Amino acid sequence: MPTPARARRLADRIREELAEILRREAADPRLALVTVTDVVVDREFSQATIYLSTTDPERSPEEIVQAFGRASGFLRRELAARIQLRSFPRLRFRWDPSPEHGARIEDLLAGIRRKAPGRSGNKS
Repeated sequence: MPTPARARRLADRIREELAEILRREAADPRLALVTVTDVVVDREFSQATIYLSTTDPERSPEEIVQAFGRASGFLRRELAARIQLRSFPRLRFRWDPSPEHGARIEDLLAGIRRKAPGRSGNKS
């Protein structure tokens, strides 16, 4: 059974190679402006769950995940050519909402800072 460290190394390699494929070879415009935020490989190396995010406000998360699902055969074939394994994991795509949550938290904190009474150098 593979070690957790080996699974993490494989996940990191898949993330790097997938980013390179998306940057240079993906022809589908729905795959543009998409960031691979994380990859998790299961213990048996049979599945790799790929988490996605985007900065494109015109594309819905569902549309992006569906586009990746349709391109999964191409992406898996390209990854398998670059990463030598006996059997390459099947790819699952999931939306990663954490960047959106982070931006929302930043907006809330900025609003609190604007509403907070100004601090002065005088102490009472």
